[in-house]
Amino acid sequence: MKKLILGLLASLFVYTGAQAAAAGIPWDKFPDKRVTDMAALQNGAKLFANYCLNCHAAAFMRYNRLRDIGLTEEQIQENLIFTGAKVGDTMKVAMQPADAKAWFGKVPPDLTLVARSRSAMGGGSGADYIYTYLRTYYRDDSKLTGWNNAAFPGVGMPHVLWELQGQHRAVFAEKKDPLDPTKVVQVFQGLEQITPGTMSKDEYNEAVADLVAYLKWMAEPNQTDRVRLGVLVMLFLGVFIVIAWRLNASFWKDIK
Repeated sequence: MKKLILGLLASLFVYTGAQAAAAGIPWDKFPDKRVTDMAALQNGAKLFANYCLNCHAAAFMRYNRLRDIGLTEEQIQENLIFTGAKVGDTMKVAMQPADAKAWFGKVPPDLTLVARSRSAMGGGSGADYIYTYLRTYYRDDSKLTGWNNAAFPGVGMPHVLWELQGQHRAVFAEKKDPLDPTKVVQVFQGLEQITPGTMSKDEYNEAVADLVAYLKWMAEPNQTDRVRLGVLVMLFLGVFIVIAWRLNASFWKDIK
């Protein structure tokens, strides 16, 4: 019964997320090559620890795993751990679930595997969604947090990176509903800056790409080794097929 309930809850969250994605804008493509860039991953880890780990846990990742992206235990302890946690501990948050639900309406989800999620919307990935989501926040005074998001309309999470990006307002245009020409719908056109942030637009996009690269790496730290091993296996099989073919031809050449 417990497994059934958990399964139903998971289905509900997936369905809700799919509805939100369907209502939002198309997703931009995340630059995948950053996942193998150590400097980008290190910067992404810094952004994650400073801006995400206050509310979102990564309970399936240990701090010392960051050694795989070129950081020493001393660097991890001094620059990425702001609590009493040890380097060998998992990335948990001090915020209590009851407080989180009271403040945000629901408990912020664990982010360990968020970048591996996928959607049927245009075949986009979780990384594409996060990359778009973190770049499309805008001011909305009708919301309790004062923020809304073009990729996830009605989002409950405030814009934690607004000091970096600055503040924007959404620009909408009225168009006829293609399903019902008698109705008029608001179509998102883009963002217009209200106040600048500490980063330029290009710098902010680069920073978000680094953060998403880290989230994607964190979801599967062995992915680079897995791909490399897969290539080696395919090369081995290719060579073995040639050898087997020639051996077979040599074995049967004197048999009529």
